[in-house]
Amino acid sequence: MRIRVIGAGVAGLTAAYEFARRGAEVEIVEREEGPGRGCSWYAGGMVAPWCELDSAEPLVARLGMEALVYWTQTVPVAETRGSLVVATPRDQVELRLFARRTEQFEEIGGNRLAELEPDLAGRFSRALFFPKEAHLDPRVALEAVTRRLAAMSNARFRFGLDANDADGEADWTVDCRGYSARDKLKGLRGVKGEMMVLSTQDISLSRPIRLLHPRHPVYVVPREDQRFMIGATQIENEERARVTARSIVDLVNAAHAIHPALAEAEIAEMGADLRPAFHDNLPRIIVEGRTIFINGLFRHGFLLAPSLARQTADFVFGGALARDLMRAATSRIELAGAL
Repeated sequence: MRIRVIGAGVAGLTAAYEFARRGAEVEIVEREEGPGRGCSWYAGGMVAPWCELDSAEPLVARLGMEALVYWTQTVPVAETRGSLVVATPRDQVELRLFARRTEQFEEIGGNRLAELEPDLAGRFSRALFFPKEAHLDPRVALEAVTRRLAAMSNARFRFGLDANDADGEADWTVDCRGYSARDKLKGLRGVKGEMMVLSTQDISLSRPIRLLHPRHPVYVVPREDQRFMIGATQIENEERARVTARSIVDLVNAAHAIHPALAEAEIAEMGADLRPAFHDNLPRIIVEGRTIFINGLFRHGFLLAPSLARQTADFVFGGALARDLMRAATSRIELAGAL
């Protein structure tokens, strides 16, 4: 079985690894000079299926539970320390609404919160704790999957190459180009996400913290070396790689509400990219001839990619897509005239 995977973001890498470890000959074609240079590079890395129930369909949470096993056992790069969700006193209604929409959490008070995160002691009187959730550094995860593929004799990378210039035959092509596949997929849109990385020695956090706000929610995800990824912007435009001053102000103000030290931190990095999404923000596996599109992961790339990769490989090796994903994959979506 010869498989050509187009795109080396999290969707493409997990798909390639799934096929390669089943014995297929896999070629990964990526137009950039290295893996994960698209929206995967700027992801938050929260493997939080139950928190995502706040705004996502149950399908996303159900598929996302597979990611917890994948990123802690199959490719063990994630830490299972749970997620914390907090709100300022004036936004407690947001915390109650979040609790109604989500599952698998504990309601905790200020003392328990201080045990979990000592540097947040006295800052919030109550919180929601999701103990089974995990988080990872997306760039570490991308590198880990890349290393595994590079060590396999039946997998090879072709960087700096446009898919149209790839030579040789393939039994199946798996298109994982994200927003770049809009030339093939009608209705695919880009949703801009912006992030920044702060560096400070004045605070330590062990797990992701989500601050709820009716207009400017934010999450803080700890990285190595006392760095913290700050994100949550979701902007309906397609201006790639353009970080706005307004978004940075909103992120910094929200981060300050979690802890003032974050507002005094050094900005180590800023970035933005476009997350691929369909109108209902659900993922798709679309089969057209000998090409399979994995797309529409929206803001859930690391959460959804392992399950979509497995189900795609199951299909190619003679299985069938699950009915709920098949509906998500085929309903209300048309292929553009290019196919």
